[in-house]
Amino acid sequence: MPLQFNTVKLFSGSGSEELAAKIAEKYGRELGDVAISRFSDGEYQPHFNESVRGCDVFLIQSTNPPVDNLMELLMMTDAARRASAHYVTAVIPYFGLARQDRKDKPRVAIGSKLVANILVAAGINRVMTMDLHAAQIQGFFDIPVDHLDASIIFVPYIKSLRLANLTIASPDMGGSYRARTFAKFFNAEVVICDKRRKRANEIESMTVIGDVVGQDIVLIDDICDTAGTLSKAAGLIMDKGANSVRAVCTHALLSGKAYETIENSVLTELIVTDTIPLKGQSDKIKQLSTAELFAAAITNVNEHGSISQLFKVD
Repeated sequence: MPLQFNTVKLFSGSGSEELAAKIAEKYGRELGDVAISRFSDGEYQPHFNESVRGCDVFLIQSTNPPVDNLMELLMMTDAARRASAHYVTAVIPYFGLARQDRKDKPRVAIGSKLVANILVAAGINRVMTMDLHAAQIQGFFDIPVDHLDASIIFVPYIKSLRLANLTIASPDMGGSYRARTFAKFFNAEVVICDKRRKRANEIESMTVIGDVVGQDIVLIDDICDTAGTLSKAAGLIMDKGANSVRAVCTHALLSGKAYETIENSVLTELIVTDTIPLKGQSDKIKQLSTAELFAAAITNVNEHGSISQLFKVD
């Protein structure tokens, strides 16, 4: 019996409209019509202005702060389920609260597990996301999770730079696996910056493990928040004798004085994606689009194809 494909409809929350429009364009159709009514006290209510009955609905929204982004996604999900959507997929380019993935001290919440529970309770059938802070967060869900890898976007760009003495670096011990994965594409060496934090967003000390003398370093990370870690790591690496330092970071939160920090750093450039809208501009920041990759993943999900083939880099 041939596979049956339901009508696909794409909708965007207000926090990811630009990226959602690009995904829809790459997918070959317009975004669906969804409106968000807002009350004077700040309360809001999403509602679909077209039928979604029997459709495979893809809701595109990153859940970076403010929390309204997450609540919009949850309420759109509830609205779609109550309107008899056949299947609801949450396309979450940046999965917020992912840094809260474990109980590393007494009496703390595991935020990413809580978000997973809420998404499933709201009626999500599937989650599509990119570069989770920790891959094991997929295990917090009892529904399918498509975990897209941004390396397929970054690797061709890094290759285009034709760096003579390329070495891949991780800004902390936790990112060493990610750095090694990138290094395999280039048959490059890996160095690691070992940092010790006083508290969140504040580094006490950092040391470089590995030889960086005369090397063109590319730092690999998943989230750039205040840019303090990347800036400090870049400065330390240059002090150790590197030729240049660049950074690749999937999710550009860039909060606080991040833009100023980047401008004042020794980084040649910071290469990011559009999973989160940029809040400002900098000549040092290069943004690459994820739209084509998400559009291809949506196509494969709808046509019951493989997602893993999208991770192959020539």
